[in-house]
Amino acid sequence: MKKLVLQMQMSVDGFVGATEDHSWQLWEWGDESAWDDELKQDFNAVFTGVDTILLSRKMAQEGYLTHWSNAAKKFPHDPFYAFAQRIVDARKVVLSDKLKQSAGEPVWERTSVASGDLPREVNALKAGEGGDMAVFGGAGFASALIAAGLVDEFQLFINPAVLGAGRRIFDQGGFRNLRLLGSKTYDCGMVVSRYAPAG
Repeated sequence: MKKLVLQMQMSVDGFVGATEDHSWQLWEWGDESAWDDELKQDFNAVFTGVDTILLSRKMAQEGYLTHWSNAAKKFPHDPFYAFAQRIVDARKVVLSDKLKQSAGEPVWERTSVASGDLPREVNALKAGEGGDMAVFGGAGFASALIAAGLVDEFQLFINPAVLGAGRRIFDQGGFRNLRLLGSKTYDCGMVVSRYAPAG
């Protein structure tokens, strides 16, 4: 059975987005990155076991797929950006009741639209063949997946910043115990902690 991996950048105090205009992530998805080589390598390794990416309507419409497709074209020989080509090649599923496909064709390449019934759609995908599924946000979509108990592994990229306020992803889900799968520190200041639901 496939598992759903949620990967999020987070502040030390547990926020995934700032309410004010703070530059707090070591890499904010542009051309410049303060990530060290080991973190870049480990980040790419995550994508080797993933064959499906789940997206919210908002992320799809706001350019997630276009952004990484452009990055794959811009940096075709940079080993750090190998993940961008994997995003292009992976199956993408947009979960939304508001977004409709025209004439049965995907809105984006290798992308299909499924209903916004998260438990039904995600569990059907988990029962399929192939590698794992990954989701990278946004905050509202991640919160809904967590609240529905659909996330099998949390990969939290903890940036060396305290925001004091902002968007969270665990508020809707209520109390849960988690089991630590592993934690690793990097020279750039990032800590990546992996958890699974306990029990």
